[in-house]
Amino acid sequence: MRKSSYARAGAYGESEKMGYNFKSVDRETAYLLPPNMREWLPTKHLAWFIVDAVESLDLKKFYLRYRSDGRGSAAYEPKMMTALLLYSYCLGEQSSREIEKACEVDVAFRVVAGNGRPDHATICRFRAEHEEALKGLFLEVLRLCRECGLVKAGAIALDGTKIKANAALSANRDYEHLKKEVDRLFEEAKAKDAEEDKLYGKDRRGDEMPDALGTKEGRLKMLQEAKARLETEAAAEAAKQAARIVKREAEEAETGKKKRGRKPSKPDEKPENDAKANVTDPESRIMKTRSGYVQGYNAQAAVTEEQVIVAAEVTQECNDVGQLLPMLAKIAENLKAAGASPDAMKAALADAGYWSDANISGAKADGPELFVATNKDWKQRKAMREAPAPRGRIPAGMSVRERMERTLLTKHGRALYKLRGQTIEPTFGQIKDGRGCDGFSRRGVKAADSEWSLMCTTHNLLKLWRSGKAKLRLISGRFSLGTPTFTPVYA
Repeated sequence: MRKSSYARAGAYGESEKMGYNFKSVDRETAYLLPPNMREWLPTKHLAWFIVDAVESLDLKKFYLRYRSDGRGSAAYEPKMMTALLLYSYCLGEQSSREIEKACEVDVAFRVVAGNGRPDHATICRFRAEHEEALKGLFLEVLRLCRECGLVKAGAIALDGTKIKANAALSANRDYEHLKKEVDRLFEEAKAKDAEEDKLYGKDRRGDEMPDALGTKEGRLKMLQEAKARLETEAAAEAAKQAARIVKREAEEAETGKKKRGRKPSKPDEKPENDAKANVTDPESRIMKTRSGYVQGYNAQAAVTEEQVIVAAEVTQECNDVGQLLPMLAKIAENLKAAGASPDAMKAALADAGYWSDANISGAKADGPELFVATNKDWKQRKAMREAPAPRGRIPAGMSVRERMERTLLTKHGRALYKLRGQTIEPTFGQIKDGRGCDGFSRRGVKAADSEWSLMCTTHNLLKLWRSGKAKLRLISGRFSLGTPTFTPVYA
């Protein structure tokens, strides 16, 4: 007789007096045809790798949301649900409905789910409720990669890529439109109020109110909030602009020289009439890409020479210039958490999107050597091909920008910067084009950040699986190293 999850008290290392009430996940039960689930797929299949890998992860945070007294309705085992999500994202499948279908018709999905059939609502709810815990899996997998020798750090490349939000560009409304729409709805509401006062009495609620009015009120609230966000953003940007002007004037007064470049315009706290706010995902932004504009987020990643992602974040900022220092700090934090040496990162490589004098000056003196392009990529590549390598001592009086340009043209600088295009760009290609993870399924910057972490986590799992360096035999809750159980299926 199959043991229930309740009977298996303390299944996750808890006291034997406690027991979770989970639906049983049993992949070893004998069947008539085939006799065992282990015979459903080849032993080297990705599904088995994910199942075994999850057994080695610390999932305590997932279990905190569940009762441990065995009462209530049985829930799907968090370990199984985690494996199901990881396997799905490895294949580029983000849709909870498609995952539900796959658990019915796809053998590999049935193996991962232990022949369970979680519906799309359950999958969606699990992903939303365990947002932070799923994000935390990134570090867990990074530790596994380091233990298996895939995280050698050295030179690390940084870049950002624009990923579509679960919102359309057409859902944007400009400030002028919002003002007119709000005014119109206010007038409609006033007229409706007067009509209802006459019909129901001034102080009566009027439960017979048509549903259509409630919808309009909801729309009014939504539009007012969007209008307020634009005004708040405009005020914040005006403050930043004023600070830039003060700083520029102070520098000019100190040097006695006019600074090059366009002088910052006078700040205006009122939003421009063409400023836009998205009413589907208000936290998303219009992002410029090589192929046009998308409504989305700026997904940041830092990648080793082995194309292992060591840091991943999502930001609403449309450019990368403000992300260099935070990402450098995140890389150092993650490498330390993964057990790598504090000085494992020797160099940081980034394109011109990250360039600013303040970024270079503000970097830690004991941190990695920085190689940040000062020109657009094609100009930087042309200079590296054609410009002669600098010789002799660094001339006195060089600006921060001139020093960086000189560093990039050295033999050492050319060799290192070339690695950037060989690491970060293929990584984004593998995630977005190879697996089709080019859009977020959930809304809001926090949800997008969690989902981007999941995409990057599964990228690292795939690297580990293809490397063949992990012997997936559970010893004290950790991967053991040695002769690979799995061999690479493709490089």
